[in-house]
This record gives sequence, structure tokens and C-alpha cells, in this order.
Amino acid sequence: MKKCIFLDRDGVLNIDRVDYVYRLEDLIIPEGAIEALRRFKAAGYLLIVITNQSGIAKGIYTREDVWNCHNYFQEQCGHLLDDIYFSPHHEKFNSASLTRKPDSLMIEKAIAKYKIDRDASWMIGDAHRDIKAGKKAGVKTIHLTEKPEESLSELTTSNLLKASELVLQ
Repeated sequence: MKKCIFLDRDGVLNIDRVDYVYRLEDLIIPEGAIEALRRFKAAGYLLIVITNQSGIAKGIYTREDVWNCHNYFQEQCGHLLDDIYFSPHHEKFNSASLTRKPDSLMIEKAIAKYKIDRDASWMIGDAHRDIKAGKKAGVKTIHLTEKPEESLSELTTSNLLKASELVLQ
């Protein structure tokens, strides 16, 4: 069985915006994020992105835009990410889907595909829906937040680099 770090995209791997991140010029990688990925990878973790991309359902951008951003991020980080799962759904625009966080189907699919050990794995996200999805899937969670008192997560911190320090200590 393999251990895994599941990562939300917007707000964890790139700086989130009030609108959508789908153009390469809007994908800004936070300081320390790539170093955190290197540390996780060196410790033997799979790195899998789990992201809601409702802008597809809303007609704001396409699946190709999501893949372009993912491929750009992969180039920037030296292809450290093992996979990406994204949900293009939004219940108000096409159909509800169990792939959309806070449901856990994207994580469950990755666990089955890669034979992941839930007890040795983590979901890192910046929103309650990320933490809820991780908990539903039975993995430990880290909430990147400035308001730890409002978190549902086992651990909280402010950025991905600090999260890597918590996991790897």
C-alpha cells in the first residue's frame, strides 16, 4: 500500500482568486509550495491533486484550460505530481455529482487506482469542503487557514511548506 498527499489546487498549489484560475498568467505558485512537494516526494508520498472546477459547468472555461494549467504547473515543479482528479460539475448548472467536494468520490477513485493506505495519507486543502472530503474518505486532514479555531481538521497551518513540516516531523 502506498501513502499519498491529496492536494486541493486553488488556494494550496496556486494562489486563489475571487474569480477563476484558468489562464496561465493567473496561475501564481505560492512561495514554498514546490519545496513542499519535493519534500513529500522525497519521503515517498504520491502527490495527487483533487480539485473542483465548476467553471467548466458554468461555461467560463474548458477542460482543456484545466489541463493547460495542470501541465504548466507540472513544468514549473519538475513533474512531481502523480495525477489530477477534477470535478467539472456544479449542481446549479448541470448535475450534482459525488465527485464534487465535499463528497469524496475523486479521492476514493485515486485510493482504488493507486492502492493507497488511508491511514498513512493526508488531504491538504484551504476550504471546509476539502477537509470534509478527506474525512469522508478516511484520510487525515490539514486545513490551510488563518482561522484555525473554525477548522474541522486534525491540523491547521498557513501554507503548504508548513504543512509538509507537520506531516514529515
